[in-house]
Formats: sequence, C-alpha cells, structure tokens
Amino acid sequence: MKVSVFRKEHFNAAHRLYNPSWTEERNQQIFGKCNNPNFHGHNYDLIVQLKGEIDPDTGYVYDMKELSDLIKEHVLNKFDHKNLNLDTDEFRNLNPSAENIAVVIWNILREKIDRRFELIIRLYETERNFVEYDGN
Repeated sequence: MKVSVFRKEHFNAAHRLYNPSWTEERNQQIFGKCNNPNFHGHNYDLIVQLKGEIDPDTGYVYDMKELSDLIKEHVLNKFDHKNLNLDTDEFRNLNPSAENIAVVIWNILREKIDRRFELIIRLYETERNFVEYDGN
C-alpha cells in the first residue's frame, strides 16, 4: 500500500533566461521579458512529493519534519533570495528555467532521500505556470 506525502515550501529568487550562444535578438525573441539583462524575480512555490509504504511502527511514509529540514538546508538556503544566474553554482552555466530548476532540486534531494521513496518535484513559477519532474 503506497501513499504519497507532500511538503510545500516557498522561496523567492531572481533570474534571467538567456542563451549565450544566441544573439541578443534571438534571446529577446525566445525569452521576451524573461531575458531582461537586469533580471526579474519570482515567488516560487515548491511541492515535494514522496511516495512509499507506510511504516507500521510510526504510521508515517516519511517523517515530515525531516523532509522539511532537508528542503530548508539543501534547497531554500541555497536558492532563497538569490540571483540564480549569479549567486548559485548550479545555474552558472545552466539556463534557470522552471524546468531546469525543478530538475536541479530533484537531483539535490534525490541524493538525500532513500531510493525506496519515489520523489516528484512540482515547482510553481506563477499561480498558473508550473512544472513537474519525477526523475524520468
């Protein structure tokens, strides 16, 4: 019997979508306002989903305090109130699109969470725009 548990967190970050191998015109054509050379920011909502068996001793799939602490230490402390392009190693050479941010977060947490749990990252860039990544 597998059950999913979810932890929702929030962080704020600035970024610029830009491909250095393209011309300024092409970057502007593809990324529009998101290509602002002075950057722009988002209030991201992050939902971390773990799916697994219920532990018969605790009644938990996963200790939510432990999950919260992992997210804060390894994701929020790294990305919250940062310029993703300039302040983080992860996006120094990787375009910080919502898709890439979700994959990076998944990779960070996958190293910290036992593989017996399925891990899915859902990242809301706005209320209407979000991405989801499950490692596949």
